[in-house]
Amino acid sequence: MLHRIKNKRYPSYNKLKKYISEKTLKTLALLVWYIGFVALSLKSYKLFNEAYTINNNLTYLIIFLLSLLKTKYIFTHSCQKNLQRIEALENPKIWQFYRTGFFLFLIGVISLGGFLSHEASGNYYFLISVGVVDMALALALFFSGFQFFHSFTTYLD
Repeated sequence: MLHRIKNKRYPSYNKLKKYISEKTLKTLALLVWYIGFVALSLKSYKLFNEAYTINNNLTYLIIFLLSLLKTKYIFTHSCQKNLQRIEALENPKIWQFYRTGFFLFLIGVISLGGFLSHEASGNYYFLISVGVVDMALALALFFSGFQFFHSFTTYLD
C-alpha cells in the first residue's frame, strides 16, 4: 500500500527504476575519462605557458615515459576492471558507470591538482614539475581510453 502511494505521489520514482544499456554506461565512462584528458592537457599547457618555454628535451622524454608507465601499469588495468564490472551488472542504472569511491577519489585528485597548480604559480621549476605530472596523466588517460573503444568493437561482434 505504501509503495503505491509513494509511486502516485512521485511519478519520477518510476523512471528511476528503468535500466539502461551496458553500452550507455561504457559511453559515460569514456566521456568522463576523456574529459579528464582534455582538462589535464589544458591545465598542463597553461602551466607550461606560465613557465614561458620548455627548452629542455629531457622534459618531453620524462612526460612520455611517465605516461607510458601510468598507462601500462595503472590506467589500462583500471579501465579493464571497470568495463568488466559494467558487463557484470544485471540491471545497470545510469549512476553505475563508475563506483562511488572512484568519484570521491576523483574529487580529491582534482582538488590536489588545483592546489598544486596554485602553489606552483611564479616558481619555474614547480610549474614545470606540476605540468609534467599533469601532461603525463593526460596522456595516460588518452592512451588507456583505447580500452573503451576496444570494448565497443567487441560488443558489436
